[in-house]
Amino acid sequence: MRKVISEFLPPLALMGLIFFLSDQPDLSTGLGLWDLVLRKLAHMSVFALLTLLWWRALSPRTRHSLAAAAAISFLYAISDEYHQTFVEGRHGSPVDVAIDSVGIGVALLLARQAWFRRRLARPFATIQIGK
Repeated sequence: MRKVISEFLPPLALMGLIFFLSDQPDLSTGLGLWDLVLRKLAHMSVFALLTLLWWRALSPRTRHSLAAAAAISFLYAISDEYHQTFVEGRHGSPVDVAIDSVGIGVALLLARQAWFRRRLARPFATIQIGK
């Protein structure tokens, strides 16, 4: 049970943080264009991290953990933007869902790269050098 909690708590906590931040009426820092750029980079990074955390949690439980992680993250991106339509001073945007999706795509590429690296390293792990 402790293992399940340690695997599922990080993505659920991140989703809670996303919800909390989306519920704030104004997150502007007053930095103009830099504010916009940094917030969009944060969107991508957070949803990339969310995808990787869901992949980690789901990997021992399903064969299609990466696809499931991407689907959960994408659906949460949509629900996050919908949630913002109810927050005064905020608005939901399909553009933000697209930006979140770029982060999800980056996570997919990183996860696939890590998976292939592990698969390629397996045959060499049994070779003992010096014997």
